[in-house]
Amino acid sequence: MGEQNYGLAWSEDFEIGFERVDEQHRRMFELVRNLVKACTEGYDKQVLSKTLDFLLDYTIKHFKNEEDVMRLYAYPEYEQHKKMHDDFTDVINEKAREYIENGSSEDLSNSLNKIVVRWLVTHIQGEDRKIGDYLMSINVM
Repeated sequence: MGEQNYGLAWSEDFEIGFERVDEQHRRMFELVRNLVKACTEGYDKQVLSKTLDFLLDYTIKHFKNEEDVMRLYAYPEYEQHKKMHDDFTDVINEKAREYIENGSSEDLSNSLNKIVVRWLVTHIQGEDRKIGDYLMSINVM
């Protein structure tokens, strides 16, 4: 039997057409899936902590890269998009605090699945796709 996707499997439907961003999105899917897996399967605190830290670090770097692209090409919805990134970073930080204070739990795992996975999928398919459409409209890609 193949690897369980823990509610998050990459497909070409998520591609926005800007390869650097698409590659980072694929990596974020993998990181979130690993985090949900770690919570679901009850990995020890050190593994969970490292996974959560790496996800947060990668997310911040990815958001900065995406924001640099938006500024470079004068994306008209930059401010709204950046706020979504900031809000999501706050959610990840909150989940990290929750984990540090309470450890792994079924509630944390469910929360990651419901909040983090859903946000990532809807953000890429909705908001990030708008960036790809915009870049295409100005002949960047």
